[in-house]
Amino acid sequence: MPVLSISDLTISFSGPPVIQNSSLHVDRGERVCILGRNGSGKSTLLKAIAGEIGPDSGTIAFPEGGVATSLPQELPSQADATVGDIVTRGFGKDGDSLLSLHAGVDHPHLDPERQWQMETAIEKTSKELGLDARSRYSELSGGLKRRTLLGAAIVAEPDVLVLDEPTNHLDLDSIVWLENFLLSKPLTLMFVTHDQAFLKRLATRIVEIDLGRLTSFRCDYETYLLRKEALQNAEERNRASFEKKLSQEEAWLRKGIRARRTRNEGRVKALQKMREERLSWRQQLGQASFALQGGEASGNKVITAERVSAKYEGKTLLQTFDAKIMRGDRIGIIGPNGSGKTTLIKLLLGEIEPDTGSIEHGAKLKIAYFDQMREQLDETLTVMECVADGNESVTINGKSRHVITYLQDFLFSPERARVSSKTLSGGERNRLLLARLFTQPANLVVLDEPTNDLDAETLELLEDRILAFEGTLLIVSHDRDFLEATVTSLIVIEEGGAVVEHPGGYLDWTAKKNQLPKRLKSDKPSKRSWKQKKRVFTNKERIELEELPARIESLEARKEAIVERLADPTIYQSQVIDIESLKSELDSIERKLTNSFERWEELETLKESLTGADS
Repeated sequence: MPVLSISDLTISFSGPPVIQNSSLHVDRGERVCILGRNGSGKSTLLKAIAGEIGPDSGTIAFPEGGVATSLPQELPSQADATVGDIVTRGFGKDGDSLLSLHAGVDHPHLDPERQWQMETAIEKTSKELGLDARSRYSELSGGLKRRTLLGAAIVAEPDVLVLDEPTNHLDLDSIVWLENFLLSKPLTLMFVTHDQAFLKRLATRIVEIDLGRLTSFRCDYETYLLRKEALQNAEERNRASFEKKLSQEEAWLRKGIRARRTRNEGRVKALQKMREERLSWRQQLGQASFALQGGEASGNKVITAERVSAKYEGKTLLQTFDAKIMRGDRIGIIGPNGSGKTTLIKLLLGEIEPDTGSIEHGAKLKIAYFDQMREQLDETLTVMECVADGNESVTINGKSRHVITYLQDFLFSPERARVSSKTLSGGERNRLLLARLFTQPANLVVLDEPTNDLDAETLELLEDRILAFEGTLLIVSHDRDFLEATVTSLIVIEEGGAVVEHPGGYLDWTAKKNQLPKRLKSDKPSKRSWKQKKRVFTNKERIELEELPARIESLEARKEAIVERLADPTIYQSQVIDIESLKSELDSIERKLTNSFERWEELETLKESLTGADS
């Protein structure tokens, strides 16, 4: 007997049903991941299972009499509550009674044995999650808030646990803990996640929502991808066959309409049914398609930090460190929740002042910043107003595009582009923020948790566009696969606030982190700054060094040609030749030559020092 049974479920708000005449039966112990594009109805389905919304038709039942509890996608406001209060409320009415009992006010009777069981579970859950039950919820970081809500969801050990983007705002260690916790419990799990590493490790079954339909794949994620591709190919063949037959019948009707007799009326009715079926097909919106706008190249030195430190309420948040970020660096920033990752970014960008030291920005720096908490969205505006600031068009790579057309690249239909931004799902809000970000030409892109709530297709495209971006990247992310795919080095904020560089990706870091020396928890600068550790001469630097002589030769040839023309007295008698334009070009070439020679010398010195260190 299934632990969860969904029959003929239909849920709609406005427009086509989000879920239409769909059924699903889940057995005890299954870990079911719900997949689908942003806005396809994943969160709606989970809310219906958790009893937060009701269906328009159909039923959701627990044949064995169980209940479902859920972790909300967005962080609620619990201004006056402690961590212990919120975890206790995971017991529902019994939790309210226990809180009343602790507060010394009148409350419904609570059996002493039940009280002991609840208090034991609360203490155990808080300990497993590393939570201080006395802490104020409103004072916690985003990650600790998420862990508190997790505590409320799991404390009563529900029959069906519903998790909507459970890894959002969790640090990497907490995600690994959560994976191990869920794998160790005999829970039936229904979850939505953008974290593919989390999905691959947990899911025993995939349920896809597409165009209002639920399609079940009783397999892991890798097998699902293979079966999905085969299913899509078969569907394309079937639709092509249907379209061909429909075209043939339409041609027959046009050709034979005058000679049609009673014996053909059945064929005419069949054609009408085919027309109705064709009209009933709901079309996919299209494929996501966007790109980062590259700005004018920055100087070689992008950001230089010297003896920088930061404190919060008198306590050291980031120990003294030096940093030198060069053009083309692709750096991931990781560390526990509350360790200061966002603070580090804001220090480097100059948004806040360090307590000690100085930060210098290089020349021609143009920054595009993706904000983790989505503070850049004005919820009083529509989607298109958020992107175009009330204008009808945006400029992308020097070309004007209508804002509605531009938003379709981010999977917003014309209707969806006109709705208020406060009505969007978490994934849609992130896509909207990306749409805003990509209207800005930039040579330094800073992404603070960009993957939260994104569907798999948009996430894959974002990875591709980041890899194609030729500027400098700073990325804060808890998504292990995303980090591994996009960055070439890490800045790690360790416990105690030490800032350490690791050349390599996340998997290399996890393999080596236990071998790293312990850092002193003090304000003293480390003997080895994060840019002084051993590094290699990268393939990108090798190619750049090889190309520089040809570039210098080309610039010198053009310079010589301009000098010869300016030395010819006859050109000053011509009204056709723009003398000032030639002089301006000559000045530009001189600057480029100076920069090229400096960069060539810098790379040669670096290559020799690294080669000498290895020999």
